[in-house]
Amino acid sequence: MATEEGIVTAVKPHTAWVKTTRSSACKHCSAKASCHTENEEMHVEAINLAGAESGDRVVISFETASLMKATFLLYVFPVLCMIAGAVIGQVLAPPSDRGGSLSSALSAFAFLAAAILFIKVRGNRMAAKSAYQPKIVRVIRRQPVPPGENPLTAK
Repeated sequence: MATEEGIVTAVKPHTAWVKTTRSSACKHCSAKASCHTENEEMHVEAINLAGAESGDRVVISFETASLMKATFLLYVFPVLCMIAGAVIGQVLAPPSDRGGSLSSALSAFAFLAAAILFIKVRGNRMAAKSAYQPKIVRVIRRQPVPPGENPLTAK
């Protein structure tokens, strides 16, 4: 399980918004520029299993298997579809197409478009499942942070 610490900023009936800072793992991530962050802070909506309240310092976790499935769907699946499309386009190329390059390219992009559409539909279904949502698993500290102190660096 991937875990991270953060501060609860808002509480809803079954979920809570948690503010975290970028961890050392984020520094090496190739997708770090695409994360929606403000400076070094990230805001995550997590299922509130621990009954955390606003201002609590908590540990959130995300199942590694779910993370790997989502990563495969987003990064590997489109590439595999595009390669399959290129190969199929090459094989089915008309005799007038010299070497099948045009057919291969058009087929590759058609398969990529189909993969993106599939990811959109499948991703929405996955997002609705609790296995693909982060969860608050433990409250570390319940007392409020003193005024003027950064709640993300306070221990």
